[in-house]
Amino acid sequence: MNLSLYQKLAVSLVVIFCFICALVYSWSKQLELTSKHHGEQNLHLALAEHLVQDNPLIKEGVYDYAALENLFHTLMLLGPAFEFYFVDENGKILTYSAEPGKVKRTHINLAPLKKLINNPAAPIYGDDPRNKAQQKIFSVAPVFNNDKLQGYLYVIIGGEAYDTSLNTIKNNDKLWLAALWLGAALAFLLIAMLILLRFFTNPIQRLARDVSNIEAANYSLTDTKLSNYSTQKSNEVHSLGRNIQAMVTRIDEQFKALEQSDKQRKELLTHLSHDLRTPLASLQGFLEVLNQSGSQLSAKEQQEYLHVSLNNCAQLKQLIEQIFELAHLENGEISIHKETFNLGELIYDCIAKFSLTAEKKGLNLTVEPAICDFPVVADIAKLERVLSNLIDNAIRHTPKGGSIAVNVKRIDEKQLFVQVSDTGVGIKHDELNAIFNPHYQASNSNNEGRQQGGLGLAICKGLLKLMDSEINVQSELGKGTMFSFNLPQKIKV
Repeated sequence: MNLSLYQKLAVSLVVIFCFICALVYSWSKQLELTSKHHGEQNLHLALAEHLVQDNPLIKEGVYDYAALENLFHTLMLLGPAFEFYFVDENGKILTYSAEPGKVKRTHINLAPLKKLINNPAAPIYGDDPRNKAQQKIFSVAPVFNNDKLQGYLYVIIGGEAYDTSLNTIKNNDKLWLAALWLGAALAFLLIAMLILLRFFTNPIQRLARDVSNIEAANYSLTDTKLSNYSTQKSNEVHSLGRNIQAMVTRIDEQFKALEQSDKQRKELLTHLSHDLRTPLASLQGFLEVLNQSGSQLSAKEQQEYLHVSLNNCAQLKQLIEQIFELAHLENGEISIHKETFNLGELIYDCIAKFSLTAEKKGLNLTVEPAICDFPVVADIAKLERVLSNLIDNAIRHTPKGGSIAVNVKRIDEKQLFVQVSDTGVGIKHDELNAIFNPHYQASNSNNEGRQQGGLGLAICKGLLKLMDSEINVQSELGKGTMFSFNLPQKIKV
């Protein structure tokens, strides 16, 4: 599950606070218990010694164990929070006051007793005779007969007067505990917050640095080194970083495309200026001759000059129309009006339009299959323009005695393939990708004395793209060229 930055911070802080609270509670309970035992043991530290000194039965070192048991019973009635035991010098429990079965131990460890006698630094814990797995605070005093150690009076501590001493210690401990843990918690929280904020905001700092570098590089990625935002992480910062990189990459590509487009436009304007100037200069020259020397020219010469001038005018008109048509295509100002029509009828109409030109040049124009009955869905006017351009190009680049064929092939029930092939001069392999660029003319292009703008194939590609089709070319130098494109077929019901 991917968490947001806020959710990560919130969860981290909750976990830290829960950990601190649990730690403080555990330590405070432990300290409270230690303080309680400290107060109780300090309060009753001399209890056993006073009992030994003040009770003749114990002080004389002569023991009537039954009487001693009665004494312990009486003392426990007066102080029910105390338990009294007499043990020998080896730790064996000799007498006590308790119901049968209550005392579980027969011996106790004397080391805590000797430690408390020699160094009374509470709290010190001794064995609990009634529970083998537990230890309690105690008071102890050695019992001597003359100078001979007889044993120890071992008292498990509890009592009433202890409350005043305990409360004083606990109040001081609570005050110091509160101050200590408040300072520790705040310091720990501050350090944890700084570490967490550093960890979670580090991607934001990298992102801000990347944006500054992009701006300094004028939004170019060529010389800009950006951070790697892992696709394995889907939080807001990494997602924003990837989106910014994708956006800047797109902007950089668009800048380069605009630069390339601007360069192509400049080149196109340069070529068009030359293409327009050539027929215009020729037209102007012939008109000046007719204007200045018209009376001196024969009727045949005047007719010839007028014919050349009209041809130049036609070339200018065609070139200007192509320029406008290409501009409209690039600006998306040409709309498509699709309709259903018979493709074979359109192909034969185009063939008829060029049949006279092909006949004069000795070219063979064919349609395959001869009965071309294929209903298609397209813009008939735009498709007629495409076929006319391709057939005109084929006629211009095919030498005398060659052949030109328009083939229609069915790919499936929904698609047709239209091919316009010739046996002409062909196109070099390294020029195939460039012939659809505006104003590009192949190195072996044949214009037959006419000034061509090189826009025909670019217009064909644009028109077919509007009809959701794509034009392709295959050519072999010296053997011919084939242009092909697909069309959607009308399904017969």
